[in-house]
Amino acid sequence: MKINSVLKVKHVAWASGALLAIILLIVVTHSAAKSSTPSSPLAVVEVAVAEQRDVPIYGEWIGTLTGQVNADVKAQVTGYLLTRNYKEGSFVHKGQVLFEIDSRPFQAALDQAKGQLAQAQAQLVQDEAQLATAEANQHKSQLDVEKYEPLAKADAVSKQDFDDANQTNLANKAQVQAAAAAITAAKAQIQASQAAVETASINLGFTRIVSPIDGIAGIAPAQVGDLVSTSSGPLTTVSTLDPIRDYFTVSEQEYLALQKRFSDSNADHWKLQLILADGTTYPHEGEFYFADRQVNQNTGAIQLAALFPNPGNILRPGQYGKVRAVTRVQSNALLIPQAAVTEQQGSYLVAVVGQDGQVAMRPVQVGERTGTMWVIQEGLKPGDRVVVEGQQSLRPGMPVQIKPFKSNVE
Repeated sequence: MKINSVLKVKHVAWASGALLAIILLIVVTHSAAKSSTPSSPLAVVEVAVAEQRDVPIYGEWIGTLTGQVNADVKAQVTGYLLTRNYKEGSFVHKGQVLFEIDSRPFQAALDQAKGQLAQAQAQLVQDEAQLATAEANQHKSQLDVEKYEPLAKADAVSKQDFDDANQTNLANKAQVQAAAAAITAAKAQIQASQAAVETASINLGFTRIVSPIDGIAGIAPAQVGDLVSTSSGPLTTVSTLDPIRDYFTVSEQEYLALQKRFSDSNADHWKLQLILADGTTYPHEGEFYFADRQVNQNTGAIQLAALFPNPGNILRPGQYGKVRAVTRVQSNALLIPQAAVTEQQGSYLVAVVGQDGQVAMRPVQVGERTGTMWVIQEGLKPGDRVVVEGQQSLRPGMPVQIKPFKSNVE
């Protein structure tokens, strides 16, 4: 009985030791597994520091480029197009022949007009000779009348002879008047013939269609062999492109504000930038050219024009050209990169990294944009670190690892 009790105690002790060993093994194994699992790395974000400084505030307006001068080249006479003498899209000079129309009908018309002029001149010579003969005859008959008149009063000649002398003198006067009228008509015919020659010569010259200005010549819709006339559309258009003009529209309120800021004495300080369709800034600054004479009553806007240098004629009419200019300077503006601002249902949020390395989401009130920066009216203070890159997966209170944001914009 005593032996069994001893054995029973030994069995319980052995079982307890085994259970304790198993528990220790489990704890050691779990601890080893836990220690072998690496901790999750912190998310890396790029941050920029909110800075305060004076910044220029820009206005931007949609614009369209056009030539300083755009000359439509049209046919002035009707005829068949024989040649095109320029390369489309190339630079042409004033007076350069661009097209030629078949000149043979116009040369024939000029020759005919010259012939009619020669006939009119010959007729004038003939009429002048007839006038001279008529004047000589009238002078002789007038002498006969003067000779017979005293003799007729003295009955030295018959009344019939005196009357015949008077009739002859009157007939000669009528011939003189007729010859003088013929000369007047011949001179008028000469003037008409000279005008016809000049018209024919001009029309012949119109068969050589020249450029009216220096500039870039466009595409030629008409082809060689086409019948062209004054009612046809332009054969091409030549544009002066250096400088090139940019039309843009501003509201009436903006126009009044610009007028106040840029008075006539300071107008030369209003320098303009040109933003091209690919978002790049054109390297040459432009200047204000003029404002239209009236505000459009339907839209409440007014059209302005700017001139931009265009060396090499790189810019072309019809291109998109947004105009940007400094409208005012905002003092002590608080700036952060635009990429740091997230818009959600009309409100704006910024992820801020605190001194403890944790993320906080701040609602902000935004103001004007300037370049790649955004002016913050409320919600931030100078020195706050805002997340510019990597904020998509952030949550409030989340610890992060930061590195400085480097902008690609110079």
